[in-house]
Amino acid sequence: MKIPSLDRGVRCLAKHSATLAFPCRLVAGFCFVGVAAAGAQSNASSFKKLSIQELMDVEITSVSRQVEKLNEAASAVQVVSGNDIRRSGATSFAEALRLAPNLQVAQVNASQWAISARGFNNVLANKLLVLVDGRTVYTPLYAGVYWDVQDSLMEDIDRIEVISGPGGTLWGANAVNGVINLISKSSADTQGLFAEAAFGSELERTGAIRYGGEIASNLHYRVYAKSTERDSTLSLDGSDAGDDWTMNQGGFRMDWDTTEADLLTLQGDLYQARPNPDGATAVHARGQNLLGRWTHRSSEKSDLQLQGYYDHTWRDFRNGFTEALTTWDFDGQHRFPLGDRHEIIWGLGARLMQHKVTNLELFRFEPARRDLSLYSAFIQDEVTLIEDRLHVIVGSKVEHNDFTGYEVQPSARIAWTPTDRQTVWAAVSRAVRTPARIDQDFVLKITPEIGLISGSHDFQSEKLLAEELGWRVQPSDTLSASLSVFYNRYYDLRTAEPGPPPFNLPITFGNGVEGWTAGAELALTWQCQPWWKIRGGYTRLKKDLSIKPGSQDLNNGTVESDDPENQIVLQSSLDLPCHISVDTVFRYMDRLPAPHVPSYIEADLNIAWRPVDQWEISVTGQNLLDARHPEFAPASPEPREVERGYYVKAGFRW
Repeated sequence: MKIPSLDRGVRCLAKHSATLAFPCRLVAGFCFVGVAAAGAQSNASSFKKLSIQELMDVEITSVSRQVEKLNEAASAVQVVSGNDIRRSGATSFAEALRLAPNLQVAQVNASQWAISARGFNNVLANKLLVLVDGRTVYTPLYAGVYWDVQDSLMEDIDRIEVISGPGGTLWGANAVNGVINLISKSSADTQGLFAEAAFGSELERTGAIRYGGEIASNLHYRVYAKSTERDSTLSLDGSDAGDDWTMNQGGFRMDWDTTEADLLTLQGDLYQARPNPDGATAVHARGQNLLGRWTHRSSEKSDLQLQGYYDHTWRDFRNGFTEALTTWDFDGQHRFPLGDRHEIIWGLGARLMQHKVTNLELFRFEPARRDLSLYSAFIQDEVTLIEDRLHVIVGSKVEHNDFTGYEVQPSARIAWTPTDRQTVWAAVSRAVRTPARIDQDFVLKITPEIGLISGSHDFQSEKLLAEELGWRVQPSDTLSASLSVFYNRYYDLRTAEPGPPPFNLPITFGNGVEGWTAGAELALTWQCQPWWKIRGGYTRLKKDLSIKPGSQDLNNGTVESDDPENQIVLQSSLDLPCHISVDTVFRYMDRLPAPHVPSYIEADLNIAWRPVDQWEISVTGQNLLDARHPEFAPASPEPREVERGYYVKAGFRW
């Protein structure tokens, strides 16, 4: 028995096979020549597309903790849409972040990533705040993110908002160089059954299933499960590094519109993973979280939001060392107008992190258990000087932490909108990276009596004073662009200070480095044809760090970071006949200076066919331009090389 629409799709492919042959060959060469699609215009796109104006009017929340249009935001923010992610062939949260041109993203090995904004990139990068639906995901062990357990069902991501530049005024400590916020779709937008399965080389196999239903007309839910197995990377000599690993996760979300003004959201996840970064013994990692949020909207300019979450993570490094973290967090914010010209947003927050490790004899955190509390308050005033044209935003956050006490993070921004199609903005901000347990509580010994490395209770917060200038413009109905330049001044960055002679032990952590970074970020979106869109950008970064008088930093001012001066990311999206889409992601990464990693150019290719509305079949190739290449060189484990890979995926929805 034939399925009519499927039969039509097959006949359409046969009819256009000659027409498609040349474009598909050229697509493999990045789809950057317009003639590749000549005569191949799609008569019915398989996917919903937004016009350039609609893209500029996309509403975001991460810049000012309230809903605002992207084209009016006074910040260097990029939005990676769920459609961009799906069409790129990205299979994880970290892979999806490659699409943000204002991030530095490097795969370290099969399970570890180095991700940062505006420099200071490292596996232990600690100057970037990462949120998943408003839930902070980082460990107080080193103030960074375990990227191997940060994932989501790609189909359920609405967008990822990526802010490059400080966000401490609203988001607090660690939002120094940027903020990443993954925002998932409402359960009302994910109704019905969805299932997908993929098989390939580097992504060996993955499968996911999600079902969304309706309990009442205003109460929706979804549940999902996902399982993934990934192959290992290669050692520098070309041998198998043995770092293949698996991850299983599942979760749910419920959205209840109790009234026209009130929305309740409840969501949670659980996971179990076996990352194996050193290629010897797999780490056992598991966790679960539960988040609740109530939003009450009084008017267009007034709303109240209360949010609380519980998050538990546990890791067994399989060498006797374990880490357990339980986080309890409550956050509330209120937005309201004050007169005709002021819009106030203020909030309070409290967090308790119960952190416990099982120590080794020579590798220790003292004390083994520590309860860390964090209290915060913020206020921000957006002042309208000229209606719809000129706004000034001033505010500050005050936090109290158990390491350094009170920290203040103010900012001042101005946004000028001379026309409906362009915004010029400028900002001055202060942000801090508060100490983590590794800075104050860590002890590494040579023998039980002789210390090698020790944290210092005198370690202070790392500080940033940032100056930014930006321009966002839509010169035509088919083109939008944004440009931001910045100058960041850093103080009290972490150093490794030698101990007293004659052995200069133990080495202790200090705050002996200062310096600056400067750069520019360009992003564009061009709808060059109704069936062809290009988006991407270019980033330039310069850095100059020096040791302060009195410091004897053994790292010679490198501050544990390795950053490219130049990078380019471009994504080309083509809609061809017969419901075929072809997407290519091109990226250039400049060399990393120390440790040295050569520059590289890579491309990913995703070809998808939707023969009927319920089915999608795709073939994806990743890192197609090299059989293998390194992207980062950590001190431990040894550097790895990422291989060319491919996978085939089939998805079904009903």
